[in-house]
Amino acid sequence: MKIASDPRAIANNSMAHSQKSIRDHARNRTHPNVDNQVISQQLEDLVKPCVYQQLAYYRSLGMRERILGLPLMLAAVLSLVWRQVPSARELNRMLARENLLWAKATCVSQQALSQRLLTFPASMFEKVLNDLLITLNQRWHQRNKRTLPRSVN
Repeated sequence: MKIASDPRAIANNSMAHSQKSIRDHARNRTHPNVDNQVISQQLEDLVKPCVYQQLAYYRSLGMRERILGLPLMLAAVLSLVWRQVPSARELNRMLARENLLWAKATCVSQQALSQRLLTFPASMFEKVLNDLLITLNQRWHQRNKRTLPRSVN
């Protein structure tokens, strides 16, 4: 085994390793997906009625009606997942610039949005999902009752 005695060779070798490590840990800078108006409208038609049905439950939890209320938070979280928004900071920028589903563009502080995301009750999402599943099940049964065209048979 040969040991390098030249200090420059040792420095170059260790530098290459540290540069590689830095690149491995670099943050992936992805941007959110582009909004598709047709899908946005379908999501809004499906989810918005379920959200507004849960306002009484929202108030029973002691949650006040505020800027970051139930409709806006559910629109924001659904957009976060659907459009694959990489961070809460980017979600805050999007919320200030554009309408997210049924929620109008609203300027809020990064701290307020982050705090609200941490403290928003998960049971609200569960209730909306359960209502949505009932609606989807009813639509599925209606589709199964239709007669199929001859071209499909």
